[in-house]
Amino acid sequence: MTTLAFGQDSTRFFSPKKAAYSALIPGGGQIYNRKYIKAGLVVGLEIWAYTSYLRNAKYYNQYEEYSGLEFSQSRYLKKRNKYVWWTGFIWLYSMIDAVVDAHLHPFEDVMKTPIENEN
Repeated sequence: MTTLAFGQDSTRFFSPKKAAYSALIPGGGQIYNRKYIKAGLVVGLEIWAYTSYLRNAKYYNQYEEYSGLEFSQSRYLKKRNKYVWWTGFIWLYSMIDAVVDAHLHPFEDVMKTPIENEN
C-alpha cells in the first residue's frame, strides 16, 4: 500500500479535473474512479428518467390520438417537465460525486500517514 508523505498532494491518484470531464457522460466519472456499481446506478437512473420523459412527451404531443389515458394533457406536460428536471439533477449529482470521490480517493492513506515529518 502506498502512503503519502506529509505535504504531498492528495489528488495524485485520481484527478478531479479528469473525473469532471469523464462525468460529462452519465456514469463516466464513476467509471473513471473505478466505482462501477455507482456508475451502473447513475446510468440506470438516467435511462429511467429519460425514457419517462419521452413517454410523457409522446402522450402530451399526441394526446388526441391516444384513447383511455388516465391523466389530462396538462398533467402529462407537468410529468414531462418533471422528468427533464430529474435527468438534469441526476447528471449534476453524478458529476459532483465523481469530482468529490476523485479528490477524496487517497483519504485513508493520508489518515494513516504520521503527522510528524520522519527524518
